[in-house]
Amino acid sequence: MKSGFVAVAGRPNVGKSTLVNALTGEKVAIVSRVPHTTRHRIRGVHTTPDAQLVLVDLPGWQRPIDRLTERMQERVEETIRDDLDVVLLVVDARDRIGAGDRFVARRVFELGVPVVIVVNKVDRLKPGHIATQMKTAAALGDFHAVHPVSAKTGEGIAELRSDLVSLLPEGPAYYPEDTVTDMPLEGRIAELVREQALRLTREEVPHALTAEVVELEEGRVHVRLYTETESQKQILIGKGGTMVREIGRSARPAIEQLVGRKIYLQLQVKAAPKWRRNETMLERLGL
Repeated sequence: MKSGFVAVAGRPNVGKSTLVNALTGEKVAIVSRVPHTTRHRIRGVHTTPDAQLVLVDLPGWQRPIDRLTERMQERVEETIRDDLDVVLLVVDARDRIGAGDRFVARRVFELGVPVVIVVNKVDRLKPGHIATQMKTAAALGDFHAVHPVSAKTGEGIAELRSDLVSLLPEGPAYYPEDTVTDMPLEGRIAELVREQALRLTREEVPHALTAEVVELEEGRVHVRLYTETESQKQILIGKGGTMVREIGRSARPAIEQLVGRKIYLQLQVKAAPKWRRNETMLERLGL
């Protein structure tokens, strides 16, 4: 059997989480258009009879601005120092490949493991544009391969997965064959609620928003959403509670699919000033 760990690296918003979901074949990481959506180090696991591919979805490289982003960056640095077998360097086919991509590339190419470059979001782009982006990406370093893919549509995903497996060493299965992620159930539920809150509130509160499962019982889930200010709290609640009800209505189907039963989803919104700088709260939230 072949098995190993593949870190998924890149600057923020290049589609790393969508790519991990596509390669895993399951939704293990939430996605949004908001940069820095991924805060945890999430492992997605794809297992076949002869291989186990463990994908490590990392927060995007960034300059820390508070204790939360410091911890996120520490997690990135810890992961790339772990025993990795391959690094996926992801760039955006729709954006200029620039200084941010080159900074990440310098870090991953110095690790001494095979680097596979992924030019993501190629759907609906002209072949000439894709070819130009691939040529620019190829100049980032001494790569094993460059793959044009669309994590959103699945284009090129099977070929990329096969290439990654070919680079893995022989080894044991690190997880049971039915495991798709090592993230606890409570964490996955909280993230699904946060995903819908990000989608519905747009630019108003995203970075000041987090979620926590308070209670998880048979048929009932209580999730608390935190903001940093009272004004953000009111946006999240909405007039007459319309926004928080819509968040719950949108999140419930994915949570029910995850837990395998109908649930009553209770959402609560609380202002927790400066929670992103509160070490105790960050520890409790697993951030």
